[in-house]
Formats: sequence, structure tokens, C-alpha cells
Amino acid sequence: MSDSLITFLGIYFLSLFKFIAGPVLGSAAGYGVIGSIFVTVAGMMTSVVLFTLVGNKFKKYLKLRFSKKKPIFSKKNRTLVKIWKKYGEVGIAIITPLVLTPIGGTLIMVSFGAKKRHIYLNMLLSSLFWATVFCLSIDQLLNIPFFNKLLE
Repeated sequence: MSDSLITFLGIYFLSLFKFIAGPVLGSAAGYGVIGSIFVTVAGMMTSVVLFTLVGNKFKKYLKLRFSKKKPIFSKKNRTLVKIWKKYGEVGIAIITPLVLTPIGGTLIMVSFGAKKRHIYLNMLLSSLFWATVFCLSIDQLLNIPFFNKLLE
């Protein structure tokens, strides 16, 4: 396998689990803005599709495996319910790349009973928006002479 394919697959694999890895590592690997956006969105959407399809089964498995006596109404759960009630699927999709992981955001949407096509659409739009923002921001930061000297 060529080095560029291994680099691409590594960035893609990390984007499955953590969204910000795509723009940061894509830029570090020398990808342009479009390449970084592509690998980031591809990674996130792969995990969204996988965990939408197996979300309920995965949630049951985790519940059986890690069944501790946790309070149902924790601060985190209350915050997520407030966001869901106020902003719905769009709200969860918007905060997924920022606060949650692609897997976490998808499992939350599946837990609240969102339709699969709504999950796919909202997560795709959110990932395209945030990948563009992050990739362009990183690209602009690297054009600042101070940061450019640090990387030399």
C-alpha cells in the first residue's frame, strides 16, 4: 500500500471516532481544504450510518455490559433532553461535532427515536458545515507568520 493511502485511511479511521481529527490531521498531512473536508465528512458519516443501523442493539449491549446503578437524571442527561426538546434533531446534529462524538450524537438521536433518513440528513449537513468551518479556520491559522514559524 502506498503511504498516501495509509495516511488517508488513518485520518478516515480517526474521524470515525473524533470529528476534529479530520481537519487537524488532514491539514498536517498536507491535504487541501477540500481533501480535509472530504475525509472528515466521510469518516463521520460512516460512523453515523453504522451506528444508526445497529444503534439500539449496541445500546442494549452497553447497558448489559456496564449496568451500574447510575442516576437516570444526571446533569448531562438533563442538558441533552433540554436540547432535544428545544431544538430537536437539528440541535443534536449541530452539537455533535463540537461536544459529542459522531457515535455519541448518533446514539442519542437513535435513543430519542429519530427517523434514520432525518439522522442521515441532519448529520450530513452538520458535518459539512463544521468540517468546512474547521478546515478553513486551520488553513487561515497556518497562514499567520507566527504559526508558520512554529511549524518550521
